[in-house]
Amino acid sequence: MAAKGQAQAVNGWLVVDKPLGITSTQVVGRVRRILRPRKVGHGGTLDPLATGLLPIAMGEATKTVSYVMDGRKSYRFTLRWGQATETDDAEGAVIEESDRRPEIAAIEAVLPDFTGEIEQIPPLYSAIKVGGRRAYDLARAQADFELKARTVTVYKLTLKELPDRDHAVFEVVCGKGTYMRSLARDLGRATGTVAHITDLRRLTVGPFTEDDAISLESLESMGHSPAALEQVLPVETALDDIPALALSETEANRLRCGQAVSMVARAHRDRIRDLRNGAIVFATSGGKPVALARYEAGGIHPVRVLNL
Repeated sequence: MAAKGQAQAVNGWLVVDKPLGITSTQVVGRVRRILRPRKVGHGGTLDPLATGLLPIAMGEATKTVSYVMDGRKSYRFTLRWGQATETDDAEGAVIEESDRRPEIAAIEAVLPDFTGEIEQIPPLYSAIKVGGRRAYDLARAQADFELKARTVTVYKLTLKELPDRDHAVFEVVCGKGTYMRSLARDLGRATGTVAHITDLRRLTVGPFTEDDAISLESLESMGHSPAALEQVLPVETALDDIPALALSETEANRLRCGQAVSMVARAHRDRIRDLRNGAIVFATSGGKPVALARYEAGGIHPVRVLNL
């Protein structure tokens, strides 16, 4: 263990079950104080009013963050019918009301319209930049601006229950950049009323599930200890969906030095048989991570070398 207050070489992923009411940045700051990694980042922001999985990358794992953020995510959210808010969640002021409440048949009838590749306008209170400024800063300043629709992918959208007349619970599996607040808002409009999110929980992020998660309270109770470090998952946990390629130590050393490894020899054909040109692979040697690399023009080219 490093001396008190000193940064140390922590490499891997910590999956925190983010509590209600704090920002993702605050969670990262608290993890940094406990484990003191030299580098830290996270795999996708959660709003303060959201709970659930916040994967935090430390050390060499920060080189794999984009692969987690680009992966599928799943959420469960509760929608409140009959009220639109300025933030599209319960934090904002109510700006429109409706007495209409959709029946289950009407709700299920519109779900196919929100599945597949869809056009979605992000919430005005979002981190998207407009002219160099965050949209939420412009919205708070009551500036007049618009956000353009973006294409996002929703793989699955399921109505789980209608606990009462005013609420509905949904589960969603989606791709990068999908806003649950926009989905709730648009479901309201599509069913002839207005709506906003009152509760949101992220269930999965890429390969990470709730089984991988630890509460922030539990982590803080461990303090800076071996028990806390035991919660850190290996760097390669984030790369489960990327094809693995085993290299010899000589080949691995070439990648570590930033050099390409040729795969044109007949002896290598079985190793690259399933790789398409431009594919990203996870290169290993002796069972240890070496690099993220690209297969191109008959060779393996280093993209991000992992110094483990």
